[in-house]
Formats: sequence, C-alpha cells, structure tokens
Amino acid sequence: MPLLDIVTYPDERLKKRALPVEEVDDEIRRLVDDMAETMYTAPGVGLAANQVGILKRVAVVDTDYADADPNLIVLINPEIIERDGKITWEEGCLSFPEILEDIDRAARIKVRALNRDGEPYELEAEDLKSVAIQHELDHLDGVTLIDRVSFLKRRMIHRQLVKPKTSD
Repeated sequence: MPLLDIVTYPDERLKKRALPVEEVDDEIRRLVDDMAETMYTAPGVGLAANQVGILKRVAVVDTDYADADPNLIVLINPEIIERDGKITWEEGCLSFPEILEDIDRAARIKVRALNRDGEPYELEAEDLKSVAIQHELDHLDGVTLIDRVSFLKRRMIHRQLVKPKTSD
C-alpha cells in the first residue's frame, strides 16, 4: 500500500469542510487502509482525509498502537452525539509539524459513525481517545489546531511554519 502525502499548514485544503461519503466501497476502504498506514508510519494517533488532500468525511484514530497492538478506529461520516466534562490536553498535529499546544476539549464523548464495512456503530471515548477523535473531527469540519489557540499564538505558529521566501 502506498503512503499518502500529509498536507501541512498553510495548505488551503486543511480549511475546507469534508463532504459526506455516499457509499462505503472498495475505494473508501482502500483510502482507510492507506490513511492507517500513513498514520502509523508518520507516526501519529489520528489522521483525517483532509490531511491527505481528500475532502471526504473519513478519519482514522489509534491511541493504543504505541503501547500495545494496533486498535484502529475507523470513522466514516462521524458525528459527536454526546459531550461531557472538560479536559485540557497538549495536542500535536501531523499537519503542524513540531507544534504542541494545550487545547480544551470535552473529556468524554459519544460518537456515531460508519465502520470500514459501512456498518453504523457508536463509540464512547475518554481522555486521549476522546481528544484524538475530536481533533480529527475538527479537521473534517475545516477546523485546525491553529483555530483553537489565541490570536497571539496563532501568529507565532504561522511565523514558525511559514518561512519568508528568499530571493536568490
């Protein structure tokens, strides 16, 4: 399976809302597999289709693989149906290399989605798993880590990641 290229800030595709998947077919399953391999290789704990330049509501998350066997969560057309509590977590993002920021999220969530076979399911998550899922669903809505920080931090991150062009 080929690795996909991860889109990095300030690529405009990161700001676009992903479109719902009409049908979970072989193309979508291949996308899920390629995204999972890309995420594990990066390495990261989550990846949204926007981050590989594909505007479909598909995300993968695995917060366990570093400590144990892979436990891939496939989220197709996901939606959060319950939120509870509050947690602040230092988040990183494959699309914002070397940036870590404290972000406020719901401590516990319940999400409804389709799995790799197109079957609906619900999942409850807390702590890191909750944070990772919320982070990837933000991507699917065109919301990035930089949108969750103060104006001053946003400017600092922008300057750090967007180097001025020099003329030869």
